[in-house]
Amino acid sequence: MSGDEVGRRLVTAVQAGDREAVRSSLDAGADPDAPGDDGLPVLCTAVAAFDSAVADVLVEGGADPDRVLPDGTTPLWRAVDGGSPAVVTAVLGDEPRLRLPEETRERLLALARAWYETGAAEELRRRTDAPGPAETVRVPDDADAYHQIHQVSLGGLVVRDGHGAILTALEWAFRVLTPVGELVARAAGQPDEEHAVWWEVIRVLLQRRSFETWSAVVAHRHHPDPAYRRFVVEYLRCRGVLVYDSPYAEQEGDFLGAWAAEETDAEMLAKVLEAFAEYEHSGLEVAGLRHAGHPDARVRRQVPELFRPSWGASLTPPARAALLTLTRDPDARVRLLACRVAVADDALLTPAVQALLALAEGPDTGLRGGAAALLASCPDHSPAVADALFALLDEDGHLTRLEAAYGLALRDDPRTVEAIGRIGHLDDTFADDHRWCTLWRWQYDKEHPAAG
Repeated sequence: MSGDEVGRRLVTAVQAGDREAVRSSLDAGADPDAPGDDGLPVLCTAVAAFDSAVADVLVEGGADPDRVLPDGTTPLWRAVDGGSPAVVTAVLGDEPRLRLPEETRERLLALARAWYETGAAEELRRRTDAPGPAETVRVPDDADAYHQIHQVSLGGLVVRDGHGAILTALEWAFRVLTPVGELVARAAGQPDEEHAVWWEVIRVLLQRRSFETWSAVVAHRHHPDPAYRRFVVEYLRCRGVLVYDSPYAEQEGDFLGAWAAEETDAEMLAKVLEAFAEYEHSGLEVAGLRHAGHPDARVRRQVPELFRPSWGASLTPPARAALLTLTRDPDARVRLLACRVAVADDALLTPAVQALLALAEGPDTGLRGGAAALLASCPDHSPAVADALFALLDEDGHLTRLEAAYGLALRDDPRTVEAIGRIGHLDDTFADDHRWCTLWRWQYDKEHPAAG
């Protein structure tokens, strides 16, 4: 294939948002800075489309984020201007503090700060002089749809409102140590907890691992604005999940245990218990027993994880009794979450399976899928469980059908052959999935029996 052909293929792949085709074109020798139809490098095409996945592949393949364009901007400048934190992360590249001169770093920080302080809609109004309200929609900002953001349109221009997150990311990348209170205010000022600014602020604070940083965050525990308190909880939950070697783990557990004992707001209490469950702490069971009978189902849904025993340990009798009650809770999701812990306990296996069988026949699609996953891997190999798994092959969701087929294979059920055929198409992300591998091995063994 000629250079022009491979370059054209790259342009087409970028325009289509086809990350793998972009990678393939680069591997075939395409210029990562090839011009698109507008004459600008294709990285600008990805930036304008808010396509962080393609932008990441292009930069990884050698595209220059600092290339000066005819209007004096660069792809990185355009990414910051566009307001997508995911795109900026993709375009920023490695060691930008060392790569970019101080003047350029300051200009990028000023650009992000100006957008953040003015607001996306107001800045668009200033740039376009367009009358009327801006159109705002909530969209996923990253390829995995983990973080949400608001896309704002006015006067023919479109931006995303992630400049607070971008400012936070740039400050950290350029080693600007922003006061903790200012960072917390950026997140708490955005009521949507799934907004990208929450994660970006938390990510930076997690990397600032001093006790002073931790103390400055948790000092907002009694802030009059509930958004600040929610942020503190989410910060601590993420620390419990991601910071495995925290020297403050016991202190953090003590802090959450005390908070759970004092909290009176049910929504906040549920968040505190969810965060507390991420810590190995002697007070977990006490908190679980205290709140197992809470009148709000949101709180009871967090209780089962507080009873999950440490590796090699068993449930205590009080925890076992509380879990048994929760498997019969009026709230179906509480029952499912209680069963998730109870199925690992020999004394609770039978009532847990009974509850799961009822959920598998219930009206909630999501709960049926959750029941399928627990029934598939539980040690109960009775005909009733196998029949329930086979019935779940009628579900619309691929994952539920996959779980059901997997459970049948674990039981060496002859209906597994039919189950495999009814799963439907699974994309390449399932190539190494343990359930699919088990099914493949089961089918292979049936087709290639060992010689007697």
